[in-house]
Amino acid sequence: MAHNPVNHPLRPLYRVVGFLAGAYLVVFGIVGLIRTSGEELTGANDKTVLGQGTNTLLSIIMLAVGVIVLIATAIGRNVDTAVNKYFGWGLLVLGTFGLAFSRTDANIFGQDIHTVVVTYIVGLALITSSLYSKVAPAGEAGAPRQVREGRAA
Repeated sequence: MAHNPVNHPLRPLYRVVGFLAGAYLVVFGIVGLIRTSGEELTGANDKTVLGQGTNTLLSIIMLAVGVIVLIATAIGRNVDTAVNKYFGWGLLVLGTFGLAFSRTDANIFGQDIHTVVVTYIVGLALITSSLYSKVAPAGEAGAPRQVREGRAA
């Protein structure tokens, strides 16, 4: 992780990106739970939420991930960096699973291609926000790259 910037000047912007990604997941999960109430937990159905296919299981997962991301963003102190990184990669795995099985009986999350695309976008937003939101005291942050390379800052 030596190449990831510490105390990046745009850190507040990246924290907002992480917050918005988490908020979207919470909204998707809540609306998905409302729309799929009374349906089976797994499997494909014809329910759409915000233009994406879903079922009760996927709605629960997205709601849980969104709440954890929002809590980590509120805590800060590099907790958000770790949570955004791991849950971002987890969303990419979930999206890849949906891409591989979207038109089969193994589609336990009820994903369609729209859900896969949005899951990838949200996952990448979380990963990107984790790359630039690390913070450390000035003494532990190290010199900026320009100074380490011998150029004027």
